Amino acid sequence: MAKPYAAEIARLAETFAWAGDVDIAALRRAVRTAGGMPLRAVGSGGSLTAAHALAQLHQYVTRQLGVVATPLDVTEPSALPLANWLLSAGGSNVDILGAARRLADQEPRQLAMLCGRSDSPLSDLARAHPFVDLLLFPPPAGKDGFLATNSLLGFIAVLVRSYLLELGRAEEWEEVRASLAPLLDAESTQIEKWATTTEPMWQRGTTIVLHDAHSRIGAIDLESKFTEAAVGNLQIADFRNFAHGRHHWLAKRGDASAVLALYSPKEADLAERTLTLLPPEIPVARLELPQSPMATMLASLIAALRITGWAGRARGIDPGRPGVPEFGRKLYHLPLPRIAGRRIANLSPRHAAAIHRKAGVSAARLADAGALARWREAVENFRQRLLEPVFEAIALDYDGTLVDTRHRFDAVRPEIKDQLIRLLGAGVKLAIATGRGASVRRELQTALPKSLWGNVLIGYYNGAEIAELREDNAPDGKDEPCDELAALALALRDQPELAGAAIQSDRKYQITLEARQGLSESRLWDLAHEVLLTQGMRNVIVTRSSHSIDIVLQHVSKANVLAAIRSRIDDGAVLAMGDRGRWPGNDYALLREPFALSVDEISVDPRTCWNLGQPGQRGLQVTLEYLGALEPCEGGVRFKADALL
Repeated sequence: MAKPYAAEIARLAETFAWAGDVDIAALRRAVRTAGGMPLRAVGSGGSLTAAHALAQLHQYVTRQLGVVATPLDVTEPSALPLANWLLSAGGSNVDILGAARRLADQEPRQLAMLCGRSDSPLSDLARAHPFVDLLLFPPPAGKDGFLATNSLLGFIAVLVRSYLLELGRAEEWEEVRASLAPLLDAESTQIEKWATTTEPMWQRGTTIVLHDAHSRIGAIDLESKFTEAAVGNLQIADFRNFAHGRHHWLAKRGDASAVLALYSPKEADLAERTLTLLPPEIPVARLELPQSPMATMLASLIAALRITGWAGRARGIDPGRPGVPEFGRKLYHLPLPRIAGRRIANLSPRHAAAIHRKAGVSAARLADAGALARWREAVENFRQRLLEPVFEAIALDYDGTLVDTRHRFDAVRPEIKDQLIRLLGAGVKLAIATGRGASVRRELQTALPKSLWGNVLIGYYNGAEIAELREDNAPDGKDEPCDELAALALALRDQPELAGAAIQSDRKYQITLEARQGLSESRLWDLAHEVLLTQGMRNVIVTRSSHSIDIVLQHVSKANVLAAIRSRIDDGAVLAMGDRGRWPGNDYALLREPFALSVDEISVDPRTCWNLGQPGQRGLQVTLEYLGALEPCEGGVRFKADALL
């Protein structure tokens, strides 16, 4: 039996306190990734309110576009980099699971799943796709009743806290906490005033909720709750959209309607000028909310949660236990319509996915356009070429290929370590090409037996310096750029926007720029190039890694690492693997090799740099697929005959 609504509301203060203390390290990492691109928030039912809050929060903090979608909206993949976040307290409804499967197959730039249950089907699906950010936040009040209450407040509060702290706005979060304290106390003067102010409204059948930009979340949630629990008829509009015809409802049905106004002090003038024009016989309840935008948003939600309970009590309905009709249960369990994933005869799902990644168009659409044959021939020829040679050496990118970019300073995962040891044991020489310095040497020395270090070369700072793993004096980690880069390093530091929005690291042959939260990768790219053009620098190369922009001298390249490893194997074949094969990715030079595989982004060249990972996988999971498909043979390793089909 569902919980009484009053019992759930009684735990709001506990839930908010939990949201202020719970560990949000993983959530902040996910926010950091999302911060440089537009975001699509997906939810249904009560979680749709959380999706609206996330989209609004993303726009407010990062200045990137935030949009809202229901699971039914998730169809075609975006042509642009897009963060996709799915929100579900229970993680088991058919709609969110259907959307999750679709998005995982699309392999978006980011896919995050915020869920309240670790043992849910949604959590299991996320674990099956390790590139997904699985963000688990089971609220202390446990499972909600019929309506989303504590999970909703908990989700939105941890999101607000994560965004504000990640952007370095801790003082704003403290302001939010202080502003909400009286609203979480059921016996506070503020709550008693709200209850008294809204009481006359419940004699009217229709409630019109007017809101400003930051109180919109409360209005959205009221509409959801009044409808789902059949508490009453409710319409929402912002103060200005109300003026565009929606006011006509009051002209015709004013005797059955009341108005609830939600607004912050910043919009009090607009709210008052609007409300004073309404017919005087229409009941109006004014709820002025805290001034901070994020406090306004959360306060409007708390208002919605409390008002739903007051309206239900006045109308003899417990919103937490309204009863569910049989036809409603059947509706709830209807699956999403299947998106036509037409299978092409004699084309495996792996190769269909590889073609889609390379061509940017699905195999089915290419077939309809009569253009599939050349792509099918290209991928099959590439795979066949991979099967022929014995590889004496393997050149690998590090971040994004051997370690997860989200945890790039953590230890090498055991599965990766085991594969590297297995390959070295088969006599293969390894070359690691990385944009980093001594941290990679230390991590690999910890992961690999000392007896194998002599067969591992490392190309530090994108190939600027090459040394064996056993050379403890490498690389040269001095924080001073060489003469050719010195003036550029100073100019970059003097650029006003870069100085505040990027972290600059200077090395002998490389300058690295990492965006702080709120600066998109594209903006960072444009700013860096503006300085380059101003300085007239023509002897440098600029590339993007999975987390930064690297500027190196023209002679510096990951191709240097390939040349170094080739000098140790005579004329043997070299297999290259990386994750940023699309120009200007920093693996572009590495993955121009004839035998080059990407675990993520690929070039447009149909002859090489294919991503042959399983559909819906990328990153380390694909690296493990590739390495696991290699078997020892005389002189090195080769791909198994049935590999990558």
